[in-house]
Amino acid sequence: MKIHVELNVVQQTKWYEYALRFLFGGLITATAGIIAKKFGPEIGGLFLAFPAIFPASATLIEKHEREKKERLGLKARKRAAQAVSVAAAGASIGTIGLAAFALVVWKTIPNHSPWLVLPGATLVWMTLSVLLWQVRKRLAVFRRRTLN
Repeated sequence: MKIHVELNVVQQTKWYEYALRFLFGGLITATAGIIAKKFGPEIGGLFLAFPAIFPASATLIEKHEREKKERLGLKARKRAAQAVSVAAAGASIGTIGLAAFALVVWKTIPNHSPWLVLPGATLVWMTLSVLLWQVRKRLAVFRRRTLN
């Protein structure tokens, strides 16, 4: 499966699908806030790392992919599951990158300007996420070669 960007999907997405993502994101963020208020910001911060819109996105990815493949007369269920799997891998890798971002901010913000720390932490997040995605991709190629 090759990863690519399809900008026309934005036009195909229905308003209620955006509303569903917004609702999931808001509920998860509010839950993290409630947890932080009850158990402190350290614990609440762990829940902020949860990819807030992933549950809604996964169901929408599956639906769109299934519909697209069914129109072409292809096996829709397997392809939809593969698309959601790739999205889950990306969300997981992004979460690891976000944890690295949080660690950099936590350890450096007390002694440095936020104007230095935040761009540096963002660079760490992006670099780590891209690096992990490349490692995941190479492992998948290696796995396919060894299985054949």
